[in-house]
Amino acid sequence: MESIAVSKLRENMVLFLNKVQLGESITITSRGTEIALLVPIKNKKEVSRNALKQLRKTAVVGDVVSPIEDEWKALK
Repeated sequence: MESIAVSKLRENMVLFLNKVQLGESITITSRGTEIALLVPIKNKKEVSRNALKQLRKTAVVGDVVSPIEDEWKALK
């Protein structure tokens, strides 16, 4: 991860935004102290797909349409 001073960020904003758009994270410093982290926004579709992949590992999928043989008692 790259670390840059606020003044350098101001001078080259487009360059650093392009880097972030390509997936890099950049730490912003002021007088040698870290003050912010510039990170790319997560792709919502990709995050959702990854969550579904994880769910598939533990989910139990069965027939939810066919009738079952057990008889249910109706509530009155």
